[in-house]
This record gives sequence, C-alpha cells and structure tokens, in this order.
Amino acid sequence: MNMIEDVGSVRTQRLLEHFGSLEKIFKASQAELEKVKEIGLRIASNIIKGIKEIDLKKELELIRTRGVKVVTFLDNDYPKNLKNIYDPPVALYVKGKILPRDNLAIAIVGSRLASFYGLQTAERFAFELASRGVTIVSGLARGIDSASHKGALKAKGRTLAVLGSGIANVYPEEHIELAEEISGKGAVISEFPMMTIPDKGNFPKRNRIISGLSLGVICVEAADRSGALITCDIALEQGREVFAVPGKVDSATSKGTNRLIKQGAKLVGDIDDIIEELELCLQDSCEASRESRLAKQNKLAPELDKCESLVYNLLSSEPRYIDELCEESGIGLSRISGILINLEIKKLARQLPGKKFARSEGK
Repeated sequence: MNMIEDVGSVRTQRLLEHFGSLEKIFKASQAELEKVKEIGLRIASNIIKGIKEIDLKKELELIRTRGVKVVTFLDNDYPKNLKNIYDPPVALYVKGKILPRDNLAIAIVGSRLASFYGLQTAERFAFELASRGVTIVSGLARGIDSASHKGALKAKGRTLAVLGSGIANVYPEEHIELAEEISGKGAVISEFPMMTIPDKGNFPKRNRIISGLSLGVICVEAADRSGALITCDIALEQGREVFAVPGKVDSATSKGTNRLIKQGAKLVGDIDDIIEELELCLQDSCEASRESRLAKQNKLAPELDKCESLVYNLLSSEPRYIDELCEESGIGLSRISGILINLEIKKLARQLPGKKFARSEGK
C-alpha cells in the first residue's frame, strides 16, 4: 500500500475502516474500491494496477541486504509522537533503532546555506540538548541539518535523520558516511521505497515526519521561502511548539526566523528557553533517571549494613562535611569515619579536601 502511487496514509486508513483488513483490500474489485470515501476511479485503478505490477520481492531483498527494518502504523513499535498526527506514514523504513526514549525529541531545522553563526548555534544546541537526554531530529541536509546531527553525535546522544529519498539512495551523497554513523547511534528514517530518488515533491512530506517525531521544532536560520519554514507551519498544525533563533536584521538567512518570532514563535537564546517551555517532558525524563538510580541503590542495599546504608543515603553528588553527617545520622565521629572508609573501599563514597564526602557512582 505504501508503494502504490497517491494512496498514502489517510486513504489507507479509509480503506481499512471500510474493509476491516489489508487482506480484504487486496482481494477487493475495482468497483468495490471506488465506493470507499476519498478513493474514486483513479485511486482504485492505481491500487489494482499496483497490486499486480509492484515487484515486492525486489523491495524486500533490498530491505534485507541494507539492514533496514520496516515499521507500519499498525505495529506497536511505531513512534508514539508520529502516530498522533493527522496523516502518519503508512510505513517507515528504519536503518538503526527508534527507541521509546526518542519520544523526548526536538527537531532542529534551518538553511542549507547557513552562516558560520547558524552552523555553530545548531551544533551547540544539539550537543547540549542531547547531553540532557533529548533526541535530536533533523533531515540530513547540508547546513543546519547536518550540524545538528553532528552536535548530537559529539554528545554521544541520540539523533534521527529523516530522508526525502529512499534509504538506498541517501541524499546528499556526501552525507552517506554521516548517515551510517547516525544509524549506529539512532536511526535513518524514510517513508519512501528503498530506491526513491530525492524528488523535490518528497521534501514537504518528509518535513511532516521531522515535526511529527518531535515535541517541538527549533528553526535556527531560514530565508523567506525556506523549507524550514514549511516544517514550522506543519509543526503548528500538529500542535508542536515552534522556537526560533534570532539573527541579524540584514542577513538573508535570518529573515524567516525573525519573522517567525514576530508571528509568535518562542525566541531562543539558549537551551534553557527550550527546557523551560518543555519542562514537564524533561521532568519525565529526569524521573526515569531517578527511578534508575533508585533501582541501582536497591541493588546495592544487601551489601551494606544498617549504619552504612544510613550514611550512604545521606550522601549525594554534592560534597558534605563529616560534621553534618554525624549530626544527621546521630553516629559519633570516630564511628562514622570508619563507616565512610568502608564506603570508600566499596567505591560508594569518595573523600574530598576539607573533610568533605560525596557519593561515588563508580560501582
């Protein structure tokens, strides 16, 4: 269905609602297909022709040899954010992995002909957000897109690249190596069949996936008629947040972003502006990290006696004076000194200058 011309997500959903299953769609006559809302004669004819003529074996072989997985909108592991847009892609070709943690994602988009300021800003924002556990989504294009992916990779974070071509036909060609690196630290994604060329009409469709995968979109640099502005318009339609980085008033690549700010996009000076706007989402991420730390502590608990456990729980990453630990625990100075030595031996505590102690994450 995904490979049949002009069918798309909305029409596929109409067909499923009408027939109840894909199997029944494939067995339906042209006359039966024509009766479905939004199908009609031309689309029904395309479906009948496509079922007969599409070389699915060749496509499946390409998918297999290129190490690609196909996820459909009927599958449980289809990205949650994307599933909630009006027209989610019927199928996603995925090289790499899309993980549940990628629901906490921000898209960074902008000009292909970016200035040094724009490239530096995109890479820095991506690095800092990825360092905090946010997945960076972009389109693998030259300029702002590639700088954003590189920033996330430098932070050893997650990044998703959405193509306007097939995965076996990565565009631009100079980013083939970057796409490989991304697939090892995130995923390269396309809704288009494997060998699809980067046709101009594919990119607006690609842009709805970039914004659809994300909680918000940051536009770093954009000229007046930039594709990045299309992504921002789609993001607003999808109910996503739109952020814009201000630029020089006489810069052609800042006209679009400055206009976005005039129209109500949130001005971004640093990532704290984004975190403030999406605070709830980032708190959810912090909560997951906190639960992970608690699980780790619980795992350590059997190795500690009652007094060791009490002192360990008073420690944190912030250094604390030994006198404070004595007062709060009710344990004498000589005894607590021995307990802290034991915690150091177990690599659960570390001593700092000035008789201060902090929790160690070494174990």
